[in-house]
Amino acid sequence: MTETLTITTTEGVVQILHLAGKLDVQTQAALLEAARAQRAAGTRYLLIDLGALDFITGAGLGALHNIYKLFTPQEEVIAWEQQKHGEPYKSAYMKLAGASPSVYFVLNIAGFLQNIPIYPDVEGALKSFSM
Repeated sequence: MTETLTITTTEGVVQILHLAGKLDVQTQAALLEAARAQRAAGTRYLLIDLGALDFITGAGLGALHNIYKLFTPQEEVIAWEQQKHGEPYKSAYMKLAGASPSVYFVLNIAGFLQNIPIYPDVEGALKSFSM
């Protein structure tokens, strides 16, 4: 039996993609497609709810990285680096919420939390967007 990834969306100024299941090589394309569809529809702010995500693999990390690049204006990152050389840029456009301790550990050890803000819950993450 193959476990899948379920993606549901909550509409709003900040679009929320709620993930449930496993984010791995077999499911990462579905997440990328959902994020690309959001961006193509004009979404500027994206929150990915990891609360029901069982685990994440390297392929899942790759998908999150690609989504970060999709939602983060490169010129903003360059300007940040020129002004605050050496300080990590934190995305104001893509954020994560609700990761279990094991998923949080993987994100942290892989260095994702240096540039992608993560919050304990969706409510706190939504409040952090400044629009």
